[in-house]
Amino acid sequence: MSIGEIVASLIQLWTMLVVVWCLLSWFPNIRWYEQPFKTLDRLVQPIILPFRRVIPPISGIDLSPMVAIMLLQACGSFLRSVLP
Repeated sequence: MSIGEIVASLIQLWTMLVVVWCLLSWFPNIRWYEQPFKTLDRLVQPIILPFRRVIPPISGIDLSPMVAIMLLQACGSFLRSVLP
């Protein structure tokens, strides 16, 4: 397994964490201050927050996770093709 594949796999894992975080946000009774949700939130927020600062919610819908997922996917594909 090459370095590019390992890094791309980590990016894919992070992408899946963002998707799970988004799905869990639909449930209003999730306690984000308790484990394991607190850890998930701490892993996902660093990738989401920069996009939230730039992209305002449209009609109450936050598009920043979708943009983050697309960027993570693009980075993973790029790394797979460039790194050995």
